[in-house]
Amino acid sequence: MRSYFNDLPRTVLGASYWLFSIYLVLPLALMMAMSFKEANFIAFPIGNWTLDWYGKVLHDKQFLEASLYSIGIALATTICATIIGVWIALLVSAENIWGKAAIFALACLPAVVPGLINAISMRIFIRTVDIPTGTFAIILSHTVHAVPFVVIMVMTRLRSMPANLVDAARDLGADPFVAFLRVTIPYLMPALLGGMIFCVLTSIDDFVRTFFLGGYQPTLPMLIFAKVQGGMSPEINAMATIVLVVTTVVGLYAEYLTRRSRS
Repeated sequence: MRSYFNDLPRTVLGASYWLFSIYLVLPLALMMAMSFKEANFIAFPIGNWTLDWYGKVLHDKQFLEASLYSIGIALATTICATIIGVWIALLVSAENIWGKAAIFALACLPAVVPGLINAISMRIFIRTVDIPTGTFAIILSHTVHAVPFVVIMVMTRLRSMPANLVDAARDLGADPFVAFLRVTIPYLMPALLGGMIFCVLTSIDDFVRTFFLGGYQPTLPMLIFAKVQGGMSPEINAMATIVLVVTTVVGLYAEYLTRRSRS
């Protein structure tokens, strides 16, 4: 009897975990299933199954252009956010730096500010400094949002870095820049890979900031949103499924690279 009561919390936790997992996965599974429906409306039962919607999406010029545009913005955002995030993390982790807590708080502020507020403030800012809406404004906003995640991941990795690694490189004749490139960067690589992949995924998925700051060329979330306004169809489900599968594969591969780099 005592063993039963001892195992009860573990059983409840396990059941709660699987119920929560089903709650997360079930809507995605329904969305993916509807993308194979032959009819041009979303409703059960599915009836006949088809892959025609995927063929239509992959031959859709708008979808391909929006995907390439979103990837380009994501790559530019990742490069900028990684450079700025590493610089801030090194600054906060350095000794004899005044106001490190304030610097860290300001760097992480975009991560806790609601996306709508962030988008409105960025829209006011670009109008104040006379920056036109469009690609540059989107990259600027996405970078501001992505920097905190790079900072946190890099700082976490820096805390575990032995101080004598850089000292040893300096003793062997390396100047600070060479020591940074050959010692610090390789040690930070697992955190950098994770942060960069996270930047790519968050940028591609960002709708609110892009909606407020975008120009005439739509990103992938804006294209899907525009199509939803005309009514749901299996074509939209096919688009969403392709995005879901690609981002999941990229995320899992990033996790694999991060684990392998740490070993």
